[in-house]
Amino acid sequence: MPDRPTLLHIFPTFAFGGVQVRFAALANHFGDRYRHRIVALDGDIACADRLDPGLDVEFPRIEMRKNDTRGNVTRFRAALAAWRPDVLITSNWGSIEWDMARALPSLAVGVGRRPVHVHVEDGFGPEERDRLLPRRSWTRRLVLRRCITVLPSRLLWDIATTQWHLPERRLRYIPNGVDLARFAGERPAAPWVDDGRPEVGTVAAVRPEKNLQRLIRAFAIARANVPARLVIVGDGAQRAGLEALVGELGLGADVVFAGHLSDPRAALRNFDVFVLSSDTEQMPMSVLEAMACALPVASTDVGDVRAVLPAEGAPLIVPRDDAALGGAIASLLDDPGLRERVGAANRARAEAAFTQEGMFAAWQKVWDGTA
Repeated sequence: MPDRPTLLHIFPTFAFGGVQVRFAALANHFGDRYRHRIVALDGDIACADRLDPGLDVEFPRIEMRKNDTRGNVTRFRAALAAWRPDVLITSNWGSIEWDMARALPSLAVGVGRRPVHVHVEDGFGPEERDRLLPRRSWTRRLVLRRCITVLPSRLLWDIATTQWHLPERRLRYIPNGVDLARFAGERPAAPWVDDGRPEVGTVAAVRPEKNLQRLIRAFAIARANVPARLVIVGDGAQRAGLEALVGELGLGADVVFAGHLSDPRAALRNFDVFVLSSDTEQMPMSVLEAMACALPVASTDVGDVRAVLPAEGAPLIVPRDDAALGGAIASLLDDPGLRERVGAANRARAEAAFTQEGMFAAWQKVWDGTA
């Protein structure tokens, strides 16, 4: 297919995470319709394992120096001139210097034919958990005003219009979607033994903004009434600290660190309760996957979680507080009937509003440069 467009994707990291998993689902679905160049600014391309081997994908490397904005922009503009992609797709604040390279010609050498520019904003790191940083908001307002900006949540839409002052005609709301059939069908076995107790679980990168310390403390509160086990699926630099916290709280064998699993269905099939303990999210894929598995979800009140979950699950959306989250988990552990009712409502909500087919159709327009 000689006329296939070339898409250049810039990720701060291509390690496993919701953003990367969504991209893999999109790329696999569209197959050989596109060529992909994927730049992982930190060099981590672990999520490449999720990509079909038949895809036309390259992982070019380019030097990025911390605190060298002008030098980085110059290098990135030179790469754009050499690679000549049809569409440049940048992701989150970590790729902002690529946005500058595309948007601000006065900063560096010429780039020739400039590609269609799409920026995807999925949320914020811990440094913008409670408030947006004015310098970053002004930078986004300056460099994103002429590109198409894709937002998966209504909260981000409000921020983009009221705080970044981006024109609405250039914004695209594309909620995440989930493969409902895949999560409802037969699932692989979990790599740990089911000991008969109800399982409280999460699937999350072990990063500060996920606040898995809160999850462990909340679980310690919840298990006081009902014997249960906590399973944490995911890995990262904070794992040793989490294991130490488990020891301090005397939870011992009641907490399983399952590490990274390439297929989250292997974890979700065992869970009785899914928990999101994050300080900041927008529209987490992990919640949608739990909903597709008809699991009840207890969550902190972050991002669009309240809008995503049905009314039946509203009492389980709580402030970012250990005791509140522990109470939500306990209410589900205490009442199997409640777990079943909320799980069924979650599945129905996913079927009605968050299909993968709808997401694919919207993203195809973006990748074709026609959105």
